[in-house]
Amino acid sequence: MGEVILPRRMFLWCMALIYLTAFVSLYVQIPGLYGNEGLLPARWQLRYSGKPLGEQLLSSPTLLWLGPRLGLDTHTAMELLCLVGAALSLAATLVEALRDSVVFFCLWALYLSMYQVGQVFLYFQWDNLLLETGFLCILVAPLTLIRGSRGVREHDRVTFWLIRWLLFRLMFASGVVKLTSRCPTWWGLTALTYHYETQCIPTPLAWFAQQFPVWWQKLSVMGTFVIEIAVPLLFFSPLRRLRLGSFYLQVLLQVLIILTGNYNFFNLLTLALCLSLLDDQHVRFWLRKADKISNNDSKLWLWLCYLVELAVWALMIFGTIVLFDLQLDPKKNAISSRTAFTYHQFNQFLKTVTIPCIWIGVLSLTWEIVTSMFRCACVSGFLRRFCGTVQWTLFAAATAAMFTVSLVPFTYIEFDSHGRLWPGVRRAYEATDRFQLVNSYGLFRRMTGVGGRPEVVIEGSNDGVSWTEIEFMYKPGNLSAPPAVVTPHQPRLDWQMWFAALGTHTQAPWFTSLIYRLLQGKRDVIELIQTDVSQYPFHQQPPAFLRAHRYRYWFTEPKADGSYPERWWRRVYDEEFYPTVHLGNAFLENMLNQYGLKDKAPVRRMSNTTVAQAVRWVRSQVRGVPAPTLIWTLIACSTIICLLQGLQNRSKHKTVSNQSDHVPDSSSDLCGESDEQQAAEEEEGEKEEEEEKEGEDDEDEGDEGEAEEKDTVGDHEQDEEEEEEIKR
Repeated sequence: MGEVILPRRMFLWCMALIYLTAFVSLYVQIPGLYGNEGLLPARWQLRYSGKPLGEQLLSSPTLLWLGPRLGLDTHTAMELLCLVGAALSLAATLVEALRDSVVFFCLWALYLSMYQVGQVFLYFQWDNLLLETGFLCILVAPLTLIRGSRGVREHDRVTFWLIRWLLFRLMFASGVVKLTSRCPTWWGLTALTYHYETQCIPTPLAWFAQQFPVWWQKLSVMGTFVIEIAVPLLFFSPLRRLRLGSFYLQVLLQVLIILTGNYNFFNLLTLALCLSLLDDQHVRFWLRKADKISNNDSKLWLWLCYLVELAVWALMIFGTIVLFDLQLDPKKNAISSRTAFTYHQFNQFLKTVTIPCIWIGVLSLTWEIVTSMFRCACVSGFLRRFCGTVQWTLFAAATAAMFTVSLVPFTYIEFDSHGRLWPGVRRAYEATDRFQLVNSYGLFRRMTGVGGRPEVVIEGSNDGVSWTEIEFMYKPGNLSAPPAVVTPHQPRLDWQMWFAALGTHTQAPWFTSLIYRLLQGKRDVIELIQTDVSQYPFHQQPPAFLRAHRYRYWFTEPKADGSYPERWWRRVYDEEFYPTVHLGNAFLENMLNQYGLKDKAPVRRMSNTTVAQAVRWVRSQVRGVPAPTLIWTLIACSTIICLLQGLQNRSKHKTVSNQSDHVPDSSSDLCGESDEQQAAEEEEGEKEEEEEKEGEDDEDEGDEGEAEEKDTVGDHEQDEEEEEEIKR
């Protein structure tokens, strides 16, 4: 694999932007979710027992333990940590020097602090993925703030390899669990005939995707299996074009998911992980820059690589045709498909490939470690070579440790392979599990809503006779309202409402808290439903009664003449989800006491420290602003500033190039100035200076020798002139 300087820089920039999105998205929802009058107050998760701070951090690793020492309650401390995280990530997005190991460690620690008290609203796979990727950023990013240099390090390819391994685990497991779950829709290739309308928050394009014919939907499921199970095996291919092909297939899948569903920052994070499949040569191709690497391979080798690549793609296409029994149906102008293998056969396949996949990872990582070791050995200067070797040793050991621990969640997909792991690896995983360093993944394990999308609709009334539906901003409710577009924001209450509809209210204790807070008319909770409180039907006076019913929703279909229907949704009544209650109702009080949703002690008085006042002032400035608008404004401004910086630096490079006929690496137009390239050039200049200093004695001796030769030549010339004069 070629150099990964540019993909690594792009990845770190993307991670800073994703952190910004995650912190801002969570910040706007903290009062309603975790405030003192929110659904699940965060202070319930922290019991201040007077233990030393170290013991508290070990029991629950969150910086919120420092709140009382700053004179802040838990709610205000959460907002402060989110604001610090958003400010740090914004600064890292704009300034390359701040995309540093120390900064990424702070971002990871801040988000982990939120996760520890986030309860059910933060227990999503993408939150785990962000924490794991964020920790890997600590190893991938340079140590600029302490070391003071952003030069390329010999071990960068080793640590960056962990990103590729994480991408493999994510995609491979996501494809495997769809089949190991024995879900009939995945095995019957009909999952996407339900997915678009039953996913949590569909986009308007999901309605159009739902209208595709069944044979096309089945082909789409087949393509998903190929991209998620077969293609990830190419991530570790020694042939560059196979890796690039797998990159574009992964990007295609993620883009299609983004267009048809609102999955917050998850797909953006997956796209960032895909950058680990690229190299500098391909990024320069995107930028239309001349590649400095000359290809000296023989024609025979190039043709051999072409043949192997064609064989791999041909084998993948042939296997797809056989395994899914693809046949052309000219009568229906369609392609028929079905799953031509059994669960037992797939399980045997999984047992066969799981351990070899681990060994492929071992070989790939070993190659990166060995090549990096030789790079360190080739560094000139004893001190530089020694320091580089020490760094290589530390980071190679850290990379090997992360890879080893990750085998525990990876082998969850196959029981026998998991049982063959060394017990010491499992103990190491258990010791680090609380920090979310490595996690198991498996998205869309089973397809829900086969008999119609279940949706909980809350109704309120002031007299118990006439009822008004309470509409949420993002989740389906109003039949005429188009599906929302909220990516990369995640409305966490709307997501949990989707999960709650899949079961009973007793499986979602927070729902009782939601009913209770709405009866009390708590503004912070109301803003989770409608940011513009005036759109909430009971904004002037809280409802006296509340109840909830479950409906079954489906997308509407085009009319017989091909025109679009007036409504986006149709629905039928299913059953009562939550009985009619009011404040003081015996059933409501029983539920609150059963789930411990009532405060046993009075809430602490609001702090008036300078920090607390500053946090409340920031909250007053953003209150009422829709979260997607706020997030996209920050993303757009950050991107524009980075592009302007890149264009300015590019023009400077062109000016220097025209003056000195020297073409510098203009990769800085990606996201700011190419500080790493400049630092690398500075290091090369320092190396040259050292070599010059080492060769000064030799040069002096050479100069003296040249002077003696010149004197000898001068004496010979004088003798010849004297001989000529004598002859004359």
